[in-house]
Amino acid sequence: MASASTSAASRAAAPAPISASTHLGLLPEIPRASSIIVIGMAGSGKSTFTAALHDHLHEMEKEQQDAQQQVSVSSRATSSSPQTTAPYMVNLDPAVGTLGYEPNVDIRDTVDYARVMEQYNLGPNGGILTALNLFTTKFDQVLTILEKRANEVDHIVLDTPGQIEIFTWSASGSIVTDALASSMPTVVAYIIDTPRTTAPATFMSNMLYACSILYKTKLPFILVFNKTDAQSHQFALEWMQDFEKFQQALAAGNATDPSSTVTQHGLNPKARNYDAEGSQGYMNSLMNSMSLVLDEFYKNLRAVGVSSVTGEGMDDFLTAVQEARQEYLDDYRPELERLAKQRDAKRESSKKEQLARLMKDMKVGSKSSSTHDTKSAKRESRSIEDLSKTIDEEYEGDGQIIEPVCITLSLTGIPDLSLDDEAAMRTDGFRVPTCTQWSLSRALVCSEAM
Repeated sequence: MASASTSAASRAAAPAPISASTHLGLLPEIPRASSIIVIGMAGSGKSTFTAALHDHLHEMEKEQQDAQQQVSVSSRATSSSPQTTAPYMVNLDPAVGTLGYEPNVDIRDTVDYARVMEQYNLGPNGGILTALNLFTTKFDQVLTILEKRANEVDHIVLDTPGQIEIFTWSASGSIVTDALASSMPTVVAYIIDTPRTTAPATFMSNMLYACSILYKTKLPFILVFNKTDAQSHQFALEWMQDFEKFQQALAAGNATDPSSTVTQHGLNPKARNYDAEGSQGYMNSLMNSMSLVLDEFYKNLRAVGVSSVTGEGMDDFLTAVQEARQEYLDDYRPELERLAKQRDAKRESSKKEQLARLMKDMKVGSKSSSTHDTKSAKRESRSIEDLSKTIDEEYEGDGQIIEPVCITLSLTGIPDLSLDDEAAMRTDGFRVPTCTQWSLSRALVCSEAM
């Protein structure tokens, strides 16, 4: 029992966190955990697979703890080997009724799917998309939580909505995927319904979708053929590696039941994808052409077979996750750091250009200001010269303007003062309405007749 537990532990040894000195860059330090984004067609068994993975990792953790206790009792020393920890679960499907696992982060705790449909008058798919968009507006808070847990667990598993296009082709799905990939090693697990894939058209549709997601996300990719307890996935691996076998299956019509299309007299006229005369129809021609084109894209994809009911193949899947993590560190992470450095270099270059333009504007402004000051000084000097030419040399005033007032002067004591004969004179003096004061030593001259 202990040897079995030890072998299970060695097959899925926990990855040690890589220090910043190993991967220098502008991105966060590479954590211990790997995030697994579970994607797949509706009905492929994503939530069931996620629950089976959750149970398998919990069982592995318990087995390792029991094995270490036995080792510590026998040797009286604690083992320093890495342990597999329970996964951190995130549910992103707002419309799911029940889950086979207890999520640590659940979109249903934040967004009420039924209320969103009612409030915005949406259908099922529109409600799921809107709920996911609303949740994504707060995903920075979720990412902060995941980053804190990333050094405590080995796997962070995200269960996506049932309708694959809602997550893979929406802005919210891209935001979630890119945010995770910039923080920790991220792997995409594409779940395939193996029994339904026995039809060549369904197989090719899955391969086309898988390649589309692969080249859209550019993340390490794992094909997971689910429900292998009901149908073996070996035929799919053969079709992926050898397109001629796929063409043979295409001619037969089905991988598991060729008798439905081939009889002792030849092709069955009632078989699918064949017309009444038994000749190849349009669907077969299309699938044949797609296999020739896509063969180079999907033949090297990482693929495993898993049964979510029995748990068979989970160890192979975890091994594939470790390989995909290493692919992330070797290929995706350096490219991400290069883009981050390029972005920061572009930002610094933009700052320098803005600073140079600012300094240039300041120099031009100071030059025009000095020219303006020189011209103003010349104008002031010219005004002073003009004023000195017009001012009276005997003027002793202080240059202040005095408001004109009406005063009454006595005629006595003012010699040589002649008045107009028509002026109205009083016996003791005259009244001056407006006067100008020149100096205390000079007489007051009337500027307006009384």
